[in-house]
Amino acid sequence: MKPLLQLEHIQKIYGNGGGVTRAIDDISFSVENGEFLGIMGASGSGKTTLLNCISTIDTVSAGAIRLDGQDITRLRPKELAKFRRENLGFIFQDFNLLDTLTIGENIALALAIRRTAPQAIDPQVQAMANTLNIGDILDKYPYQVSGGQKQRCACARAIINRPKLVLADEPTGALDSHSAQMLLATLEDIHRQLGATILMVTHDAFSASYAQRILFLRDGAIFSELRRGTDSRKGFFDKILQVL
Repeated sequence: MKPLLQLEHIQKIYGNGGGVTRAIDDISFSVENGEFLGIMGASGSGKTTLLNCISTIDTVSAGAIRLDGQDITRLRPKELAKFRRENLGFIFQDFNLLDTLTIGENIALALAIRRTAPQAIDPQVQAMANTLNIGDILDKYPYQVSGGQKQRCACARAIINRPKLVLADEPTGALDSHSAQMLLATLEDIHRQLGATILMVTHDAFSASYAQRILFLRDGAIFSELRRGTDSRKGFFDKILQVL
């Protein structure tokens, strides 16, 4: 079977002449369907630029990115919104919830944008919220709930349409340690129970230890790779620290 996501010799270059910066320098890798992949690197390593290119927020300078066989670098601007809506789920560091909508309405928004039948929305929202243990706060507004609950709402919104790929950008960056641990456990559950394919960018070794495999970036290139295999999360965490 073909991988779900394939990156082939990706480059992202900023500037011209003598002021050229290679944010991504010839990166190639693939992600299997149902895999939980972590991408680690220090600030300026290229990990956020890479995520932006995969998510079609930014464009590559060279190379191909294929999701389920489709080269997304060749999509026209008018096709990009439809592609994101139908194939990608996003989990952001700062939640990106709408303050004027309730938690339930924030989750339902993803379904409404997909033009889901109105009578089918509430049951799907309730079921997803129950899966993520936020079924009792659907009528509350974001300012009335904790950071961890906001992030689980963001997770529910990201996966309720069953996207092919979930992209998480430093998802624990705005959370305290307890909320961060709960979110990571939630991502692990989403991966195991729902079979979600997750690509998570993080600089935090603890967060990365929840992934199955980690790619380490430095100066826009992959310099190391770790697979969890049969290791415990603690054992994998120790190996990550050794690489760092």
